[in-house]
Amino acid sequence: MILGWREWVGLPDLGVARIRAKLDTGARTSSLHVSAVETFKRDGEEWVRFEVIPQVKHRRSKVRAEAPVLDERMVRDSGGHEELRVTISTTLEVAHWRWAVDVTLASRAGMKFRMLLGRQALGGKILVDPYRAYLAGRRKPGEEA
Repeated sequence: MILGWREWVGLPDLGVARIRAKLDTGARTSSLHVSAVETFKRDGEEWVRFEVIPQVKHRRSKVRAEAPVLDERMVRDSGGHEELRVTISTTLEVAHWRWAVDVTLASRAGMKFRMLLGRQALGGKILVDPYRAYLAGRRKPGEEA
């Protein structure tokens, strides 16, 4: 599948129907902007609950989500700063295609994109055309054309 450098994607496991993502082949790990992060135990397993604000201009459209903690990983940002982040596995939906991706939870406040899709999520599935955008369409993932 060929996609542009930015696309609308869905995270159905988290209740996020649509979020704008930057496809970044320079980044190894995918990242999702979240707030109110809280880890807790459920049936002896570590879980995390958090809030996602899918669209920058619609701050009231918060989505509260929970997911099992997959891992905690040290991630280095583009400025060279390292940070320990909670990592989850969730389903990514793009243009009627779905697959599991690992996503770190972070504050991307001030960033233009609430989600960044890195090489691990794209590898073997997606070719990125850096001169194009929204090749998967501007409609909500899962919506019929």
